[in-house]
Amino acid sequence: MNPLVKRRIALGSLFFFIGLCFASWAARIPDIQAKFDLSEGQLGTLLLFLPIGSILGLPIAGWSVHEFGSRRVILTGSFIYAISLPLIGLSPTTWILVMVLILFGLMGNIMNIALNTQALDLEDQMGKSILASFHGLWSLAGFTGAGIGAAMIFLDFNPTQHYLLVMTLSFVIIFLAHSYVVKEKKRDDSGGLVLKKPDNLLLRIGLIAFLGMMTEGCMFDWSGVYFKKVLVADPSLVSLGYVAFMGTMASGRFISDRLVQRFGKVPVIRVSGLLIFLGLLLSVSIPTLPFATLGFFIVGFGVSSIIPVSYSIAGRSKQFAPSVALALVSTISFFGFLIGPPMIGFIADLFSLKISFALIAMNGLGIALLASIRKDVFYPSQVSETL
Repeated sequence: MNPLVKRRIALGSLFFFIGLCFASWAARIPDIQAKFDLSEGQLGTLLLFLPIGSILGLPIAGWSVHEFGSRRVILTGSFIYAISLPLIGLSPTTWILVMVLILFGLMGNIMNIALNTQALDLEDQMGKSILASFHGLWSLAGFTGAGIGAAMIFLDFNPTQHYLLVMTLSFVIIFLAHSYVVKEKKRDDSGGLVLKKPDNLLLRIGLIAFLGMMTEGCMFDWSGVYFKKVLVADPSLVSLGYVAFMGTMASGRFISDRLVQRFGKVPVIRVSGLLIFLGLLLSVSIPTLPFATLGFFIVGFGVSSIIPVSYSIAGRSKQFAPSVALALVSTISFFGFLIGPPMIGFIADLFSLKISFALIAMNGLGIALLASIRKDVFYPSQVSETL
């Protein structure tokens, strides 16, 4: 087998392992809540510490990957991330759990930057777009993790036992993949902690990713609520919109690379933005079960390409090292993921949930417009590849 293909399989398995760990944690949140007898408000406060860890990890990730290389960061960070999962279940107090969740979030984002840096290096060597397929494996792991979680609950495994099983599986994946994680080509780019202003290209890519992640976060958290309260769907069908969205988001990432190869990165981003707009507009304007499901189905396809294609463009910045550029874009986009869901609730309280979703539809138009601004304002030599 071609060594690059072996490396691609190994790297894909590491993306899968990261997604599996995160989904496994999420599947047992209700059990964690019951263990510590937390109210809804207390649980909400507790869950904030994971994104806090993620934010703390962003500048560290850019610096560590630039200084030590993605291989060393991946191999060290993988074990720490896998071990931190059962530590969640073993935490005897909420204060210790808070510290573990910060570690879990921090290492998750460090691994995110390191793996994407490694993937971009492999993409350059293979001479074709492959980044979206790795993100597709992360999404597929989400489904797998949810299924394993349901099985563990059915078999009456407690969270610690469940997490130890996932950690063991993670160790096997890391062991089999480690020899195919190589040192990427060193570039003499700007490094250091990510505490600097992004250039115009990265700022625009960051805003596109920000709008994409805001839409993604809203769909994750509010799809079921929309189907329950706006469509008044039967309880057995409340999750239909979420499943439609997640299914096309995951599958869309496996075909996104082919679309990029054929049509280019910028056109794919433009069309993705329009799909988000049209899908949500359909769901809001015809709020019936068939049309809303179709709308969420379309939104999933639109969202699927935004982050991997944005990362692929950012990683080729002429002003920053790939790891630093990815961390900068991730920092901007992550805030979209954080503020989107609560913003939906705030607007829904003032007006209605339909109006909230209508406003989120405008994210799609924003993405399409940002990808359509005159290219030569930025990097004329890169107009065929970037914005």
